[in-house]
Amino acid sequence: PDDAPFIELAAGSGGQAVSTTMAFTRLLRNLLRDEHFGPRVVPIIPDEARTFGMDALFREFNIYAAQGQLYEAVDANLLLSYAEARDGQILEEGITEAGCAASFTAAGTAYATRGVPMVPFFTFYSMFGFQRVGDLLWAAADARTRGFLMAATAGRTTLLGEGLQHQDGHSLLLASTVPTCRAYDPAFAYEMAAIIREGIHAMYERDEDVYYYLTLYNENYEMPAAPEGANEGILAGLYRWQDRPEGLDPEAPTASIVFSGTAHRAAQDARAALAEHYGVAADLWSATSYKALREDAMAAERWNRLHPGAEAQVPYVSRVLAGGSGPVVAVTDFMRAVPDQVARWIPRPYVSLGTDGFGRSDTREQLRRFFEVDEGHVVVAVLSELAAGGGVSSDRVDDALRRYEIDPEAVVPWSG
Repeated sequence: PDDAPFIELAAGSGGQAVSTTMAFTRLLRNLLRDEHFGPRVVPIIPDEARTFGMDALFREFNIYAAQGQLYEAVDANLLLSYAEARDGQILEEGITEAGCAASFTAAGTAYATRGVPMVPFFTFYSMFGFQRVGDLLWAAADARTRGFLMAATAGRTTLLGEGLQHQDGHSLLLASTVPTCRAYDPAFAYEMAAIIREGIHAMYERDEDVYYYLTLYNENYEMPAAPEGANEGILAGLYRWQDRPEGLDPEAPTASIVFSGTAHRAAQDARAALAEHYGVAADLWSATSYKALREDAMAAERWNRLHPGAEAQVPYVSRVLAGGSGPVVAVTDFMRAVPDQVARWIPRPYVSLGTDGFGRSDTREQLRRFFEVDEGHVVVAVLSELAAGGGVSSDRVDDALRRYEIDPEAVVPWSG
């Protein structure tokens, strides 16, 4: 496909406070508008189209209805009103993730069954994907389905105030059980665009029988421009996003903070606080896919095992993190088991922070404090690991606990 829609998204989102869900909707609209590629795109949505900002697509591309629109919508007077047509392109199917999964499979196998390659984008609340229709998504993989699963409102702390039924902290683990699913957890619009572009080339140019699972978040924040040379690391699953702060003592204690998804905000704040209050130089890394990192590491291990006399291969995650020193702290809006997938290949002391357990709150800040994935807990984790290795005194850890008013005797979040 022509890269223009992706380039427009990546460049146009820089500096704007938007969510990755809204950035994806813009990207999808650009794809649909493409004269040559657009007719191949199949947007599939259960009943959450407005939640995802996709109501802007209704009048332009119409919702498919076999007999056309037989009624006047209650929002007919609105600019972004509900609009059905016999030639509509959007499949807006109501509360039936199972029905949408069937449509995803039908469109995603049309290249084989009909000789007509289609590009389905099945967009849903992330909690209602692999947890609700995991068996159908496994069957889709078995049928060699190609396409994109877009897990909107992802994460356990981003969709605040809607109860436990929407708190997805584990879909990335469920996705990791499907061999042909390439699962990504992008933090920024340019990462998402790069992954989708690569996915289209992989499935429809290189004929790879895979599908892609991408998390999308409903939290607005400023979208940065892509760092130069980041594309390879985005696709591989990990790249350095920001170097250590300037102006610190060259002999200052060092650490690396690895984030994914919306956890980048806690990582950035912690990096600044560590430098300002504790003289610790931390660089930041974006982990777009722990599944990809794990599979690469397993492949390297397998190759080494089967080629005992040859020079050993080094897993990508080991190679890129070996260039730094000090501990590595990973923070995610998903369970710790997601970053722990690569724990044994990290060449430095490693600890993960995640959202294990249940949590209810009307604010993201309180949820992140409860799950211990906010700025304060990242700072404490870095200092604790440095103290364990003799890099700083334990007094620094005590100071951080007081500074952030963290109760060392609080009940663990995963206690039930």
